[in-house]
Amino acid sequence: MTAHRPCILIGAPIDSGQKRAGCLMGPAAYRVAGIERALRDLGFPVEDWGDVALPALRPALCTNPAVHSLSETIGWTEALAARGAQAMKTGFPIFMGGDHSLSLGSIAGVAEHARDEGRPLFVLWLDAHTDYHTPVTTQSGNLHGTPVAYIAGREGFDAFPPFPAPVPPENICLYGIRSVDTAEHRGLLETEATICDMRVIDERGIIAPLREFLDKVAATDGMLHVSLDVDFLDPSIAPAVGTTVPGGTTFREAHLVMELLHESGLVTSLDLVELNPYLDDRGKTARLMVDLLGSLMGRKVFDRPTRTGV
Repeated sequence: MTAHRPCILIGAPIDSGQKRAGCLMGPAAYRVAGIERALRDLGFPVEDWGDVALPALRPALCTNPAVHSLSETIGWTEALAARGAQAMKTGFPIFMGGDHSLSLGSIAGVAEHARDEGRPLFVLWLDAHTDYHTPVTTQSGNLHGTPVAYIAGREGFDAFPPFPAPVPPENICLYGIRSVDTAEHRGLLETEATICDMRVIDERGIIAPLREFLDKVAATDGMLHVSLDVDFLDPSIAPAVGTTVPGGTTFREAHLVMELLHESGLVTSLDLVELNPYLDDRGKTARLMVDLLGSLMGRKVFDRPTRTGV
């Protein structure tokens, strides 16, 4: 990400992917927490494109009776895909959610642009969950648990628009994982996706597996989409999420991940998802997410110039 390309803020006030109300307030919370000011302070031009509106809905059916809000989720997917593809042409889109079903649309738009540019797309999924269900396999019926499967071209999304250019599983890294359903586990074992659960991170550290994935992106001149879920973080520092899972990344670990991503120079688009301001403690989580964005965009506590003769 270079300073001459504008950061484009795209609000996605989506609650349809799960059943706990509040994520639709996420875009407003990010704005109140100073997301635009934080980016401008780092020297980036910023364009706030406002919130995406839900288009007129059409009927949609699924064989799984547990699935809910299907028409709404498809509508958001189509609207965000169009907005994302448009934003990628001129800037660095930051999709402010909204539950994680927004990635069905945001990454579809990004993938369309990558295809048109003739460059491979990679996805870094920073999340407690793998989100590898399909509308057919989900038991909860919550479609925020399906984006990775859609992105990878998995079957079961007949009601959705075809994904423009499915991302090969080997181009997907699921990082920080600590909650996986049986059906997801079985499906992922059949893929070449990189799965860095918390055991991998505990054994190898926060840096090594991430650098290996980033090296793959760099080696192919790839574009990198990062999808940051609040529950990637430990709930003790980020309470504003309806899917809390203990044992997440610490404050310092999360900032280190963002700093490494900045130093790579590979990130071309970003999701900020699952922020539920109704569950927050006086904006604590929203401010932390904005601070993490600052680290991703280059803010450092202390710059270390190269020294010679030491």
